[in-house]
Amino acid sequence: MGGEDSTGPVSGFLTPASVREAVAIQRELAGRVLEIDDARDVRRVAGIEVGFPGGGPIARAAVAVLSFPGLEAVEHALAERPVEFPYVPGLLSFRELPAALQALARLDRQPDLLLVDGQGRAHPRRFGIACHLGVLTGLPSIGVAKSRLVGEHADVPDRRGAWVPLYDRGEVIGAVLRSRVGVKPIYVSVGHRVSLERAVHWVMACTTRYRLPQTTRAAHALASGSAARGR
Repeated sequence: MGGEDSTGPVSGFLTPASVREAVAIQRELAGRVLEIDDARDVRRVAGIEVGFPGGGPIARAAVAVLSFPGLEAVEHALAERPVEFPYVPGLLSFRELPAALQALARLDRQPDLLLVDGQGRAHPRRFGIACHLGVLTGLPSIGVAKSRLVGEHADVPDRRGAWVPLYDRGEVIGAVLRSRVGVKPIYVSVGHRVSLERAVHWVMACTTRYRLPQTTRAAHALASGSAARGR
């Protein structure tokens, strides 16, 4: 798995020694996020989810790779690692990333696009886990969150595919997307190497009749089901 792209090597920005250092890393790396449409010839899309079984000190990462546009399972990987960073809102990626990177490294072939269960630019410092993963791996990535971390928005029309901008301090930081009629919207934001408009496009292209995209659903099933005891 590549640890650098045109933004330069960043592998040293993963394990901060303090909260202050972690905040400084986020602020520095936020400037390396590319909000351009750089995901081309997408054949493999991956959902990534990180959880903490039983609320304990072990992070479990699940990566489910699906074909595109067929959305059929083609590969998966899991990894578990002890958590080395304290629980601090806004800095959760430092708890989750080591396991996520390890799971990605276990794939036989890297995906063309990552849909991350969490925030991207829709973060107080514009650097949620989807940005962090994208910058560290160099892969195009999108944040797909079930709830809002920061920002305000207008009502979303109750129409599949409708969305409104998510604003924070006068800046558009994401999209509030109605992925299914009659259910709560989801929060989509840029991770790396994708524009917001295309991020919405990719999320909808990976969403069938459920609220969440199939990539997220597959990663969740992997993390919580019997497969979580496998690879």
